[in-house]
Amino acid sequence: MTLRYDRDGGIAHVRLDRPDRLNTLTTGLVRELVAAFDTAHADPEVRAVVLSGAGDRAFCAGRDLDEAGVLGDAEPVPMRGTDRNVFETILECGKPTVAALHGHVLGGGAELALACDVRIAADDLSIGFPEVRVGFGANFASVLLPRTVPRGVAYDMLYTGRRMTAGEAAACHLVNRVVPAGRAAGAALEYARGLLQGAPLTQQRYKAMIVKGEALPVAAALRLDAAPNPYRSTDRHEGVAAWRERRAPRWEGR
Repeated sequence: MTLRYDRDGGIAHVRLDRPDRLNTLTTGLVRELVAAFDTAHADPEVRAVVLSGAGDRAFCAGRDLDEAGVLGDAEPVPMRGTDRNVFETILECGKPTVAALHGHVLGGGAELALACDVRIAADDLSIGFPEVRVGFGANFASVLLPRTVPRGVAYDMLYTGRRMTAGEAAACHLVNRVVPAGRAAGAALEYARGLLQGAPLTQQRYKAMIVKGEALPVAAALRLDAAPNPYRSTDRHEGVAAWRERRAPRWEGR
């Protein structure tokens, strides 16, 4: 196994576990990632998902080029098959997703980070899309990056393959928060635990509205009725009752 999946209460922790290879992506690891996020999405006990990388050198340094060289022209068309599934599976996971980034975050690894809702980075971060230097194409990043950072920044990163520091990434909102080296995973788990205080159906509604509404005209997005609907939930009544009684709500997710 090149991936670890653990659940602690309402938090699923997915960890890339190839530290000797900088957690680079192989076909097998991609399939494990798809299965892990499918599991988290389907598990009613999971409220949030944290994605991290083992070791102290890299979250994920992109594609395993040794495998890519062996596959050669047999590689699938970009954004089809497992390559499409891994990024879309993470992006469309119905639960909040948090990436814990440290060290090298490159190519497909940076695209994994983009697929997550929130990105917490250690101050040793080095993030970029070097595909232009090896003749690959960052198809997912070419769509998601300009929706995350200013378009000129996206063009610059993709055209040149240059890397950003944690400070640069925070300045252009590529990452949400920067923490000291060695603390990214802990900070991401702490952030995820904080999400448990919120109403789960409301958070899932926000996720669905943002992901599905982004491609729609504003008028259509405002009328989008993405399930689940918290207005018809038991949790809505619980939230109002808890506010009136000045106590913490007891969410049931229904």
